[in-house]
Amino acid sequence: MTAAYVPHRLAHSRYTTVRGLRHHVLAWGDPGLITPERPALVMGHGYMDVGASFQFVVDALAALEGPTRYILAHDWRGFGRTDTPASDSYWFPDYLGDLDALLAASELGLSADVPVDLLGHSMGGNIVMSYAGLRPTRIRRLVNLEGFGMPRSSPQDAPAKLTMWLEGLRSPRTLRPYASAAAVAERLRQTNPRLPLDKALWLATQWAEQGADGRWHLQADPAHKHPSALQYQADEVLACWRRITAPLLWIEGRDTEAPLWWGERYPHSEFEARLAVVPQVSAHALSDCGHMVHHDQPEAVAQLLQGFLAP
Repeated sequence: MTAAYVPHRLAHSRYTTVRGLRHHVLAWGDPGLITPERPALVMGHGYMDVGASFQFVVDALAALEGPTRYILAHDWRGFGRTDTPASDSYWFPDYLGDLDALLAASELGLSADVPVDLLGHSMGGNIVMSYAGLRPTRIRRLVNLEGFGMPRSSPQDAPAKLTMWLEGLRSPRTLRPYASAAAVAERLRQTNPRLPLDKALWLATQWAEQGADGRWHLQADPAHKHPSALQYQADEVLACWRRITAPLLWIEGRDTEAPLWWGERYPHSEFEARLAVVPQVSAHALSDCGHMVHHDQPEAVAQLLQGFLAP
């Protein structure tokens, strides 16, 4: 029987109230490790994920440089152990507002006057890219793991999208419970067959929790599954990206599933054109790696981070 992965660098849970919601933040190390040359590394997870998802990269980075870096990974609103808002919809600007407040949270050892290194995966990658353009002086180094953005929308799509949103509100979403943590792990491996079983078993206990009914429930608000009412305004996003002043490390998987999501609506060549508006970019594609780059190749990601984050 396979045993669950055992983290090498232990994290501590911290909580801070941001914009009326209690946010859960994992901390590796303490603020005393912060220096001008090695600021805090703050990491934002992707859609239907949790901050603990970065544990494997944190361990791989510590194996390269020792436990000398202060690292934070938060759960976005409505995910993990962070509070769920009293709303039936999620709006992208709220993530930006939450992040802006988190990066100034003195109880986390952060300050609005001290830059950080900022990393995001997928949805989190899109958030940190926009944020880095809005608050360029707050970011020393920027890392985007597979945060491609979305296909360009058109005004003609708005009525159908808003109608889908309205219809979605009539039928509240639910998330399937699981009989055991092992069943959750199997679900994770169905989505990503590259995820080793030991890591899936550990991650399952972070991604879900056992309820009073004995079953395991995902730590996510089902409302995240509602269709969005908002169009993806690519030109507005790129206006933010052009304002980024921090060097950017872009990492994608050579076997990323992104082309399957969008097909001809958003070819990779269009993304490359978007990325070109960012002034300083170091781009890398990892072999034997899909969308979950921090799960598939944590050691390779850590190696790139070590070099990129060096003073």
